[in-house]
Amino acid sequence: MRIVWTRFLPGFLREGLEGREDVQNILSNTGWLLADKIIRLGMGLVVGVWVARYLGPAQFGQLSYAVAYVALFSAFATLGLDGIAVRELVQHSEHEDRILGTVFLMKFIGAVVTFIIAFGTISWVQQGDPLMPWLVAITAAGTLFQAFDAIDFWFQSRVLSKFSVLAKNTAFLIASLVKVGLILGKAQLLFFAATGLLEIALGSFGLFLAFRRQGRTVSRWTPNIRMAKKILADSWPLILSGISIMVYMRIGQIMLGNIAGNQAVGIYTAATRISEVWYFIPTAIVSSVYPSIIRAKRIDEGLYYRRLQRLFSIMTLLSLSIAIPMTFLSGTIIGLFFGKEFLAAGPALAIHIWAALFVFLGVAQGPWDLTENLTKLSLFRTASGAVLSIVLNLLLIPLYGPVGTALAAVVSQMFSAYLLNIVTKRTRRIFLCQTSSFLFYRHLRFI
Repeated sequence: MRIVWTRFLPGFLREGLEGREDVQNILSNTGWLLADKIIRLGMGLVVGVWVARYLGPAQFGQLSYAVAYVALFSAFATLGLDGIAVRELVQHSEHEDRILGTVFLMKFIGAVVTFIIAFGTISWVQQGDPLMPWLVAITAAGTLFQAFDAIDFWFQSRVLSKFSVLAKNTAFLIASLVKVGLILGKAQLLFFAATGLLEIALGSFGLFLAFRRQGRTVSRWTPNIRMAKKILADSWPLILSGISIMVYMRIGQIMLGNIAGNQAVGIYTAATRISEVWYFIPTAIVSSVYPSIIRAKRIDEGLYYRRLQRLFSIMTLLSLSIAIPMTFLSGTIIGLFFGKEFLAAGPALAIHIWAALFVFLGVAQGPWDLTENLTKLSLFRTASGAVLSIVLNLLLIPLYGPVGTALAAVVSQMFSAYLLNIVTKRTRRIFLCQTSSFLFYRHLRFI
């Protein structure tokens, strides 16, 4: 059955989409992903703020520290497989059972490694805090269930993300209700960490059920060592790149906690909860257009770069639409949502929100990096950004606290996702596309 939502559009838009099934599929898929994230944005913000108010800056900082610590090692669980798995499923759909089985096994082994490293190191680093190893262990256990994201990759390759949305959103709503119950029941900190694990486990079960309803079964999955080696040969730079990304996105919280204490982490995390909540937008859009970009590469180089240019332009328009008003409303928003205890997060939010511009542009570059098989250059950029982030945090945290961490995040993101593209000849064209995206009104037409 053909997509029916277009009948509700104005006539000129309906005419522009008529007969263009690929665009309709992309818009429909993106709509599902955005609907998912908007629900998460609404309920997640309300419940998350309620949790932060209940726990207070110090305990909220402890929980945020544990999540950030696990995130530093999460690249071993994801193995940089997301885009590569979708690419393989699009290009070699006849081998989907072998691809899915291989990806599942690789992600599960990576998750075990993540758990061992995270729990082992935190037990040594935080010997004086008996609660922190438990918080990290519970959080890291969630990566084991994320091996079932192999099913999500299959849905992405078919531009059928609505099934992933329904599965994961149901889990999110249940976990949110559990958090509300914990607040009303005056539960201890450890239980709030456990709800994160519960959400991931329920989401994985939902994906499993949705996959079966599509007439597929995991019993047909056949892991293949040769394929694993091939995928790993492509993904190892993305693993290191993922580590680098997590370093310059999360090392600030770790360093802030070690230098300024858990309360400073709580203040900074309150700011990032507002600014990073928008990061779902580029992910949702790119996951929907990625298959069409791969196909455009095969058809025509000009079409390929026109689609990339329009993607960058959309990202710039959306990120500026968020960053500009948030800059002026940051103090009001923090006071309204988090209360007086977190007012110091206002200046950090006014600065950190500008990282969104470069995050959006960096996510948009992802399909190009994978399609051109330039993952090593991506590694160079993210590793450079990670080093810069560590240096800037060492310099700025003692002077400005959470505000210094926010400054370090923005500068390192700009350096990694944008400025470094001018350095090498291969990425210079992308730098020009990103720069041209500020003239977004020239590029925003239907793909």
